[in-house]
Amino acid sequence: MKKLSTLMALSTGGIMAFTACGDGGGKAPSVSLTSARYGETGGTEVTQYTLTNANGMIVKVLNYGGIITDIITPDKSGAPGNVVLSFDSLSGYLQAGNPYFGTLVGRYANRIANAQFSLDSVTYKLAPNNNGNTLHGGLKGFDKVIWKATPQAGDSSLLLEYRSADGEEGYPGNLDVKVVYTLTADNALQIDYTATTDKATPINLTNHSYFNLSAGGSHDILGHELQLRAPRYTPVNENLIPLGRLDSVAGTAMDFTTPHKIGERISQVQGGYDHNWVLEEGEGLQEFGMLYDSVSGRVMTVATTEPGVQFYSGNFLDGSLKNTRNKAVYGKHAGMCLETQHFPDSPNQPSFPSAILRPGETYKQTTVYRFAVRK
Repeated sequence: MKKLSTLMALSTGGIMAFTACGDGGGKAPSVSLTSARYGETGGTEVTQYTLTNANGMIVKVLNYGGIITDIITPDKSGAPGNVVLSFDSLSGYLQAGNPYFGTLVGRYANRIANAQFSLDSVTYKLAPNNNGNTLHGGLKGFDKVIWKATPQAGDSSLLLEYRSADGEEGYPGNLDVKVVYTLTADNALQIDYTATTDKATPINLTNHSYFNLSAGGSHDILGHELQLRAPRYTPVNENLIPLGRLDSVAGTAMDFTTPHKIGERISQVQGGYDHNWVLEEGEGLQEFGMLYDSVSGRVMTVATTEPGVQFYSGNFLDGSLKNTRNKAVYGKHAGMCLETQHFPDSPNQPSFPSAILRPGETYKQTTVYRFAVRK
C-alpha cells in the first residue's frame, strides 16, 4: 500500500522534523524522564511524569487516568507550546463534566447501545451514562482510576498497569491492562496497549486527547487542515450509535481523503463531526492521518494498528469548564480528537470487526502521534 507520508508531502509541501542543534557527534537525541507530585485523590497520591527529548518536545502524563496533560512542541519559529487542551491542576481533571481531556479510555471506548450486550448467551448490563447508552467505559472507566506507573529502562517510556476486576462497570472477566507511553528521539509519542483476560470480554482502548496545534493561538480548530486515509465511515442515529452500515465518504462532507479545513463543511454535518471513519485495510502499523495548522506551522501525523478512528470536533465544549490552563475558555470546537479504535457498539454489531478478547489471547494496539513543522 502506498504510504500516506508520501501523499502528505505532496499535499502539504515539505514537512520538516524539528531537531536539536549542536549534536556534532551525530548521536540520536536522548530522552529523559522525571516525576513530581501532582496532588491527591481518594487518599492516593497522583504523580505527573515528564518525558523530554533533546529536540525540546515534552510529554507529561498522570498516573490518574493515564492522562496526557501536555504535549509541548515548537512551532515554525521555534516557540514551544502545548498542543492539547488541559487544566491547571488535578482539580480540573476531577471536576464533574470533564470531557475526558487526555485520558486513557476503557474498558470500551465510545458507545455501546442501550447499555448492554450479549456474549456467549449471557446478557451484560452496563451503566447508561449517555442518552441511555454506555460511553467510554461507564461511570468509572479507566479514565478515573489510579494506574501503577513504572518508568522503563532508558527513560524514554512510562509503563502504566491496571487490573479491571471481573464485574467492574458490568463487564465480565479480570482484565489485566498495560499501556506504554514512549517519547521517541524523532518527535513521536507512541502508545502501546496490551491486555489479557480470564473470561471473554469486549475491549476497546484509546486515548482521548483534544488537539489544537495552535497551542492557544486560536480559540478553535476550524482552520486546521485534516486528511484521513479512510474511504468509508459508519453513519449514526441521533444518539451517535452506528446504524450498522459502512457508507462511502465520496461526495460528502465526510470525505477527508484529500486535505480539507475542518470548518469548511462542518455545517453540513448535523451536530458536527463525531463519527467513526473506517481506515483502509492493511497489515501492521499504518499511517492514516494528518492534521496541519498553517499559522503555527505544526503538523501531526497519526498511525495505528486499529481498523477505525473517531474524529470528534469538540462539539459539546461550551466554555463552562473550570481550572483551565492559563484561564482559557474552551468553547465549541476548541480542540479535536482522533481516537484510534474498534468501531462503536461493536459488541452489538456482528458485521463490525470483533472487539471480543478471550482467555489465552492478547489484545494489542499501537498508535503513534508524530510532530513536525512546515516552514
